[in-house]
Amino acid sequence: MLEQSSERVFASILGAHQISARVTDNITYCGKWIEREPQVPRGIFHLISAGSCRVEGHDLPQPINLASGDLIVFPRGSAHTLCHELRADGGTPADTGMLCGEFTCADRNPVLDALPDCFVVREQEGEGHFRALGQVLAAEAQRPLFGNQAVMNKLADSLLSLAIRCHVASAFPGHGLLAALRDPRLSRALAAMHDDPGRDWSVAELAQTANLSRTAFCERFAETLGLAPMQYLTEWRMTEALRLLRDPAQSVARIAERLGYQTEAAFRRAFKRVHGYGPGKVRQDAAGAD
Repeated sequence: MLEQSSERVFASILGAHQISARVTDNITYCGKWIEREPQVPRGIFHLISAGSCRVEGHDLPQPINLASGDLIVFPRGSAHTLCHELRADGGTPADTGMLCGEFTCADRNPVLDALPDCFVVREQEGEGHFRALGQVLAAEAQRPLFGNQAVMNKLADSLLSLAIRCHVASAFPGHGLLAALRDPRLSRALAAMHDDPGRDWSVAELAQTANLSRTAFCERFAETLGLAPMQYLTEWRMTEALRLLRDPAQSVARIAERLGYQTEAAFRRAFKRVHGYGPGKVRQDAAGAD
């Protein structure tokens, strides 16, 4: 069970980096079958809605068998092969139902970056949610009603968020954001930065929030996340800036003040240093999308 501070950080990152998922196929495989999926520049997921299957790939140390209600996710679209589950007696396998989808994120998402190239969430880990969502998705896919693609995509968003939450709660990585979320002391400091990015934080204040000495906090933070606390704060501020800049009602000067910068010029310099382009490009892109 993650601490409340970790939940707040997780929610703020997913909220700032909107993940867009969509269902691409609702397939039933009969008998013996094989499906080869090439490398793609987006995330891929497969939900087994009925039967079972076998998955192989370079990112898997060994083949994985999936049963009804299980979900497998390839956050970076790694190449993989799906096929019927091999039977010891060589007989004809049962039919397999599968919902397939893909997902993208407009900006670099630190949660997605922290995920492994492939992970599986079993039905029991999802507490039956995957099977229930799968049943609704399958029903929508079979009924050509007005707006059902939009409904399926929204359900796919929920499915993916559930999968990521289950993985974060059960994974035990040694480094990176997921490791920091599982560290009660670091997660409290991260939550403080995420809750109030415009505050004039000092390392000493963050260390006090984490209940660590300044030296121990800096060492633990850098060892786990690979960057200094103030560098993380700047990057989170610039992530918030991306979200705020897409709102035409927010002026650049107001955003700069809200994120703790005394001048608009200082904010613009920090933004360009982190993203490689200026705030004006975000405004232009947002206007073009509208």
